[in-house]
Amino acid sequence: MGKTNKNNLKNKLHEIIYEADTPAGKLFDIVLLIFILTSIALVMLESVSWIDDKYHDILYIGEWIVTILFSIEYIARIITVNKPKKYILSFYGIIDLLSTIPMYLSIFVVGSNALVALRALRLLRIFRVLKLARYLGASNHLSSAIKASRAKISVFLFAVLIASIIFGTLMYLVEGEEHGFSNIPKSVYWCIVTLTTVGFGDIAPQTPLGQLIATIIMIMGYGIIAVPTGIVSAEYTKNANKNDIDKDSKAEKIHLNSQTCQNCLSTKHKDEAEYCYNCGHNLHIE
Repeated sequence: MGKTNKNNLKNKLHEIIYEADTPAGKLFDIVLLIFILTSIALVMLESVSWIDDKYHDILYIGEWIVTILFSIEYIARIITVNKPKKYILSFYGIIDLLSTIPMYLSIFVVGSNALVALRALRLLRIFRVLKLARYLGASNHLSSAIKASRAKISVFLFAVLIASIIFGTLMYLVEGEEHGFSNIPKSVYWCIVTLTTVGFGDIAPQTPLGQLIATIIMIMGYGIIAVPTGIVSAEYTKNANKNDIDKDSKAEKIHLNSQTCQNCLSTKHKDEAEYCYNCGHNLHIE
């Protein structure tokens, strides 16, 4: 009887923590999202010297409260799955750990000579911003578009690199060391800075021919910036149109939910699914 109650509690916690389709799951995600944003705000405020000097104790207590709550969440995620190691070594598991341990490590790092390392260590708390990735479902479409575009973008960037080497070498020959173009690598650096329209201004052409070449590079820069954006946008639109066609096709229409397998952590199960498509584990609470 005790074992049954324990399993029921474990299953219930799993439903709350890992599912977003239930009222309790939605509430849990909203509360967690609020605490993530709060923790990020605390880290940012702590980096402002006058705010930290004035409200250090309040920020410190608030950070410990958030850390303890994240620790409880991390432990709960581990104990509610059948294969804890799979979660611990997963992307989100590592991010959850990195966002939690700095405050605990700060207890053991003592001594004035370790203050610099301690400050860098505590900045790891900003990894909590990556916990937001759980709630950005649309990012999957953007990620797919970027992956589909990587070959075209790679070829484009290679062409830009070749052009930068050619124009950089040309500027080295035209301007020379007396005008700051002391070597070819530095000239290529100037060309890339100019081509991307950043324009630091640390090096500038002085001769009429050099200025003419710089003008051509600047004009090219505006067109070059738009190319990768256009490539990714085209792939994103193509994927979006394909998804719309799939949704309109009754034969291929599939309803997916946020059900997460308690055994292998697989997601994207069909609404009517009784068992995990990956490991065959029962998806429903018994």
